[in-house]
Amino acid sequence: MFIIWKLLPLSLLFLACTSYAQSPNTAFSGRPIRVIAPFPPGSAGDIIPRAISPAANEALKQMMIIDNRAGAAGSIAAEIVARAAPDGLTLLFGTTGVLAINPALYSKLPYDPVRDFAPVARVATSQYAVLAAPTLPIKTLKDYIDYARARPGELNVASSGVGTAVHLSGELFHSMTGIKVVHVAYKGATEAITDLMVGRVHIMFASLSSAIPFVRSGKVKVLALTGAQRHPSAPDIPTVKEAAVPEYEASGFFGYLAPVGTPPAIIKRLNEHINSALRQTEVKDKLASFGADVATGTPEQFAAIIRTELAKWTRAVKAAGIQAQ
Repeated sequence: MFIIWKLLPLSLLFLACTSYAQSPNTAFSGRPIRVIAPFPPGSAGDIIPRAISPAANEALKQMMIIDNRAGAAGSIAAEIVARAAPDGLTLLFGTTGVLAINPALYSKLPYDPVRDFAPVARVATSQYAVLAAPTLPIKTLKDYIDYARARPGELNVASSGVGTAVHLSGELFHSMTGIKVVHVAYKGATEAITDLMVGRVHIMFASLSSAIPFVRSGKVKVLALTGAQRHPSAPDIPTVKEAAVPEYEASGFFGYLAPVGTPPAIIKRLNEHINSALRQTEVKDKLASFGADVATGTPEQFAAIIRTELAKWTRAVKAAGIQAQ
């Protein structure tokens, strides 16, 4: 009996420590959360989480640090998070390309978008912009189609990487219009737009959030947007549907994901505080200023969106006959 009473306080202490470690309010208190961004600075997958982080830091009462791990169309970043400890301290800032296009495009990936991640929160959506070099003698999307058809294989089309959402959006557009172009892949949007401005490449499909500063400065031409309707931040820019191809539509989504196995209490806490940050007017205005729209919701809703987009882009890749290079 003496031994039992002697051991009981130790047992209670162990249970108390275990309960403390699993508490959603203390599981990673005081330690920074590393957000792995799949693309380099200047891309939508970088500037959107950086716009959200200050408000999220305040809501969470801890730091969210952006860690850029570009390469392999976002697969490097995704693999890092898929293999990370499921403790809420490492998150992936997922994009359409990483979560919905890569699995349709590549037969082998170091991660599975459904099996390896626990969706936390979708945070934004963004259209893509069809950009043209200022040296290209065209003004409209119809001009581009006519100009490119008369010069098959002569024009270079840039993207921020093979297999990215913007790359596939361009491939889908060109397959639907019967245009033959040469794809030039860059490691990120900033490098590609820099070459577009001086005419080293002729056309680029880019996220509106990456493109809008250059469009506003007049350094590149914008021919159309790829969404279902015109964007409030750029009401004078027509959609591809309006301008030339009624059946065409493409847009992207962004959100945070944790490694699978992360406790539901931690997922819930992250979701609540991230959504709280997104409701702030300053965050909404900041995202809108570069063409992104706030999108809130539950982890379950984000999971459903990922499944829907994965099915959509799988069909699109097959229909267009697009294969990874």
